[in-house]
Amino acid sequence: MFVGEYQHALDPKSRLIIPAKFRERLGEKFILAKGLDSCIFVYPLNEWEKLVENAQKLPSTAADARRFARILFSSAVETDVDKQGRALITSSLRIHAKIDLENNKDVVVIGVSSRVEIWALAQWEAYSQESAKGYEELAENLTAWDFKI
Repeated sequence: MFVGEYQHALDPKSRLIIPAKFRERLGEKFILAKGLDSCIFVYPLNEWEKLVENAQKLPSTAADARRFARILFSSAVETDVDKQGRALITSSLRIHAKIDLENNKDVVVIGVSSRVEIWALAQWEAYSQESAKGYEELAENLTAWDFKI
């Protein structure tokens, strides 16, 4: 399980240090893909395979399913970390996540149960501040999915 929040910055070559605790669980190779809410999803290969299986169950006749699959899978890249624990973040994923190597290279790497997310620091701060306002209401609404704290 991935938990926690770590702040880092991309280096000039678009490499990001993946926190050591996350590297252990991600394994030697893992997947980066466009995430929701302008972040980058990072999946260990076993979790990515589960997502692929679920996506294959979507009807190819449904326009939304086709669009979602095209965006998710075309953005995905298999990667690994170098000897310093850094992973290369592609330019298309940086653009999606609003990470700019010149003015906005600070990022937050967060654990979200079965995956990791990479956020531009400013995007994460805005998102988490807004979401924190309704945290209790969000938790209450999740009971419709049989979620319990």
